[in-house]
Amino acid sequence: MKNCRRSDREIANTLGVSQPTVSRMIKKLERQGILRECVAIPDFGKLGYEIIAFTFVKLKSALSAELRNKAREVAMKSLKEGPFEIVMLERGLGLESDGVVVSVHRDFSSYLKLKEWLMQFDFLQISEIRSFLINLKDDVHYRPFTLSTLAKDLLIKKETK
Repeated sequence: MKNCRRSDREIANTLGVSQPTVSRMIKKLERQGILRECVAIPDFGKLGYEIIAFTFVKLKSALSAELRNKAREVAMKSLKEGPFEIVMLERGLGLESDGVVVSVHRDFSSYLKLKEWLMQFDFLQISEIRSFLINLKDDVHYRPFTLSTLAKDLLIKKETK
């Protein structure tokens, strides 16, 4: 989690095991669904994005199992074809909302298009959309998105076992 660019050989040297052992463990973690992907986390502002949006969606009523499946199918299809850089789309609880969309946008009009896109799914019966927007061009950022603190926490928990 700290450095996705490290080779299996480098990890093996650090751990004091063979490179094939590391490769097997990584494959095993991938098969088990523990390790989903290894990616670098870029500075989105330097890549031309201006906004990270946390968009909270409230539905008029709970979805039936059938409508949840339809929503999942429509979302998967739309996300493959869609014009937005959606990082996460999940159901959940809190803030009087039923779901959240985390997305990055090159400008405010792209964010507005995301809201329009969400409203097109009339079977969801969305009653409210609220967002928290982060300006990536702002000079002050307190803690940019990172997984390094989580990696440290996992390492500490492993060492204390």
